[in-house]
Formats: sequence, C-alpha cells, structure tokens
Amino acid sequence: MKRAIIYFLSVLIILSIQANAQTVKLKIIESTDEHGAIFPYDFTEQKEINNSLANVYTYVKQERAKKDQEVILLNGGDIIQGTPAVYYYNFEKPNASHLHADVLNYMKYDAAVVGNHDIETGHPVYDRFNAQLNFPWLAANAINVKTGEPYFKPYTVLNRSGVKIAILGLITPHIPFWLPENIWSGIGWEDMVKSAKKWVEIIKKTEKPDLLIGLFHSGIDYTYGNQTAEQDKNENASKLVAQRVPGFDIIFVGHDHRGWNYKEKNLLGEEVQILGGTNGGRDVAVANCVLNFDNVKKEWKKEITGEIVLAKNFLPDKDFLKEFKPQFEEVKKYVSRTIGTFADELSSRPALFEDNAFSDFVHDLQLSITGAQISFTAPLTLNAKVNKGEVNVGTLFKLYRYENLLYTMKLTGKEIKDYLEFSYGLWFNTMKDADDHLLLFDFDNDGKIKYDTRNRAPRLKEQFYNFDCAAGINYIVDVSKPIGTRITILSMSDGSNFDMDKTYTAAINSYRGNGGGKHLIEGAGIPKEELNKRIVTSTDKDLRYYAIKWIENMKVFTPKTTENWKVIPEEWHLKGKTKDYKIMFVN
Repeated sequence: MKRAIIYFLSVLIILSIQANAQTVKLKIIESTDEHGAIFPYDFTEQKEINNSLANVYTYVKQERAKKDQEVILLNGGDIIQGTPAVYYYNFEKPNASHLHADVLNYMKYDAAVVGNHDIETGHPVYDRFNAQLNFPWLAANAINVKTGEPYFKPYTVLNRSGVKIAILGLITPHIPFWLPENIWSGIGWEDMVKSAKKWVEIIKKTEKPDLLIGLFHSGIDYTYGNQTAEQDKNENASKLVAQRVPGFDIIFVGHDHRGWNYKEKNLLGEEVQILGGTNGGRDVAVANCVLNFDNVKKEWKKEITGEIVLAKNFLPDKDFLKEFKPQFEEVKKYVSRTIGTFADELSSRPALFEDNAFSDFVHDLQLSITGAQISFTAPLTLNAKVNKGEVNVGTLFKLYRYENLLYTMKLTGKEIKDYLEFSYGLWFNTMKDADDHLLLFDFDNDGKIKYDTRNRAPRLKEQFYNFDCAAGINYIVDVSKPIGTRITILSMSDGSNFDMDKTYTAAINSYRGNGGGKHLIEGAGIPKEELNKRIVTSTDKDLRYYAIKWIENMKVFTPKTTENWKVIPEEWHLKGKTKDYKIMFVN
C-alpha cells in the first residue's frame, strides 16, 4: 500500500511539472545587406526582379500568422545605399520622410544594426534616417568621441511569451580605411571582440537575458585582406566574437554577402548558431528556437536550428506594393529622366583585360572635375552595358555603383609606379607562356578554378573593384615578369617626361584615398595616418552626381579608349585575354 501511495504521488508530481512546463517557439528572421532593394524592380535596368523586401514581407506575414510561434524581425545593415530608390531619398529629397525608414517601420522590424555603407551616406542622411525609425538602430562599438558612450544604441531587450531576449549590435570597425573622416566625424570605432566582451558582461549583469543574440554587420572570414585573428579592429570579426566571447546563443552576420548557417564553438565548448543571408533582398536567415522551461533549474532549455529562406519563392506582398506605390512611381520617374546621348555602346567587360573605353569614361570625368595630372580607377562592375542612344539617370547607377567622393591627392612618381605594381599584382597572373591565364584566378588544390557557390561565377583571387588602372601617363605592363617588377612608365600622356622624384596630383575616389584596397598603404608605402595630409581637395558630392551633370552639359558623349597603357608580350596578352574572356563571360 505504501509503495502504491508513493508511486501515485510521484505520478502527480510529474503531471504537475508537465502541466506547469512552458514551451515557447521563436522564429527570428534576419534580412541583411539589402542595399536599397525595396521593390521587386531594378531601377537601373528598369525591369522586374524576383527579390526584394516586398517578397520578404510575404514570408514574414506568413510566419506572423502562425499562432504557435513568436516572430522577431531583424536587419543586418547596409540598408540605405545601393539603388536609386534610396539614393533619391538620401540626396535628392532630403527633407522628406525617408522611404526606407517608412518601409522598415511598415514591416515592423524589431531591431537593426548599422552597416558601413549606411555610414557612407554621411551624417545628415544617417542621422535623419535613425531619427525616423520606430525601432533601435544598433552599434555598440561606434563610440561618440565627446561622451565616450555609443553613438547609436548598443543593445535592445525584447520580451516574448516570458522569454527575455537581448540583442547586441556591432559594426565592422574598418570604416576609417574606406571613408573620409568628415562622413563619420565625432565617431570612434572599437574592436568588435573587445566591445563584445564589455557589453556581454553589462547585459548579463543588468538584464539577465534568457537568450542573447549578436546582430553584427561584419563577415566571417577574419583572414580576408591578409588580416589575422590577432589584428586589432579586424574587418570580419564575427567568428572571432563567437569563439572568444561566451554567452551568445545566436550570432547573425552580414557585410560579406556570403550566406551562413552553421554552428561555432566558443572557448567554453558551447555551440553558437551562426546565421547570415547574402544581399539585395535575395534571402533571409532564420533561427528556429524551441525553448522549454526547466522548473527545477528555473532556466530555459534551448534548441536552435538555422535555415536560409529564398525570397524568390514568395510573391511580392500586394499591400506592401500598394502602400508604397506613390514613392515607387516617383523614383521610377527620376531614373527615367534623359540626361544625354551616347554616340556608341559602352561595355564594362573589356575593363577586366585591357585599356578600355569604360575605365576611360571614369578617367575623363575625374580629370575634368579635378584638373589633376593623373587619374586612378577600377571597374566597379563586371558586366554592365550601355547601348548607343539616349541615356538616363538610371544609366549612371549602372556605370558607377558607389557614393564615393573624389579626392585630388599628392603622390610622387615612385609612389605612382608602386601603386600600379600593387594593383596589377592583384589583377594579372604571372604568365609562363601564351597558353597561360592572363587573369589571376583562385584555384583549388587540384589546380581548377574555384566557382562561387551562389552564382557559379569563376572566382578571381582578389576583388575586381581593386583592379586600378591609370590615365594621364603612358605605361607598359609586362605580365611575363614577377609581381612588383611589371610596370614601365614611359612618359606623361602629353609627351612630357615622367619623373620618379617629382610630385604629381592624382584624382582618386575617397574609398581608395582613405586606404581602401591598400593600394596607397601597402602599394605606395604611405602610412595610413599620412593619407589625409596628401589630400589637396575633395568634392562635396558623390562622383555619380558630377557624372550626371557632366553628361548633361556634354549632351553627346562618345566613348573612346585613350590607349595610354598596354600589356606585353602582346601575343601572350591576346591569347590569355581570349581564353579568360570565355571563362568569365561565355561559359
């Protein structure tokens, strides 16, 4: 009898615990690096597309309609740069309510992190944008230099069905390497690992969250650009934070446009779910969390899995499109405005292989604006084409993708040569014979070209937007010679002598002028802290703005190649170019 009573009481206790047990399902959705992809429409190409926040919103609404789960919506940064839709509200209509702020508020985001391209828009734009958001825009390691406190909100806390969720935001601290100081004046940039350690301790002590989420605008590969794990202010430190700062359950990443879904172990051996989408509204990263409350230990047991959901699998939300139709039509009208005529077709493809009309278009523009003696530029797109005939505002977003300012800088002849040696060392292979590759591809261990897992494009060892060529000087690139010994500068393009010891003025975009790509730092050998002293002048508006005005004034633009540089041996160049063109653009 006694044993039966004990058994009966045990059953009652178990049933009581089960009755009081609580299970909460959380679906945490992160979109990242939209770069202005609000609508399912490419304003540059002026055609419909199947990826955008309008598509993402259909998925979000679908998940919010499910009664058995809570949904949290996050954004990984790089929000207000990249398409005419945001450019228009950044710079052409600065006193209006910002379209993208209205969109994110409409979608009811819970939190976002600031991206480096958001900072690129300048204080007037991102400060106004931040003020219009109905949710916190986070960046704990962006420090107000006057107060010593974060310039943006460092973290936020949400409560869902009794679960307390803390979200810490961090931004890549590499901004001073890319952007002029006036754009981020008054803000300092802390190392992500150091900042994470500080703020995780604060959050644990003051908030005692049940779930800690990292929302980082930073990538995974901390070796990118020859950086190291121990390097201060590493650009892509998300993995390092996951490994070295215990406490995170989930870390959402961005910036690298790669797409991530895997688990990383921290120094205590605990698993951290790593998640991140790609870019352009193509997908979202989703953390599926099942939390069961342990009544004995008084804590939540967590089961977390990840997935990447493609936006193209969802039609654009009709209510979304209706809500923002007036703004859509206004931007469409803006990009459709005719600004001039191209007398011939202009393609970016040749810019990967030789002196070309596409790069010389930018050179001509830069030299015209600055009056400099020499110009540097890289192809900022690989596969753009402008047809002969009338061109509109949207065309300039195709030809020049970024909101760079334009600097005039002082460089010596030797620094110019070393700059070019560095650039062509990133760009061209050291050819052994005429059958070798011209381009410097990224090969696997079997000697085969690697292909991007997302778009199946062949991978170059370095990014094409770092392949700078020059105008204003005549020079030869000998690809049979080792890296660092290839460039022979013959003269200035006006026929005068080029002097290694003389100081010249050079037109360089602000990304490069602040050390982006390291052409000036590692190539020309100018210390980072000295770069600002080399700047003679800077434009107050981005280069695209001046390009539009330039074409409007010219009325008819005739693309041409200046033929101021060539690759030798010429037979090797021809065969290598022909072979690699097929790999890049035909196969």
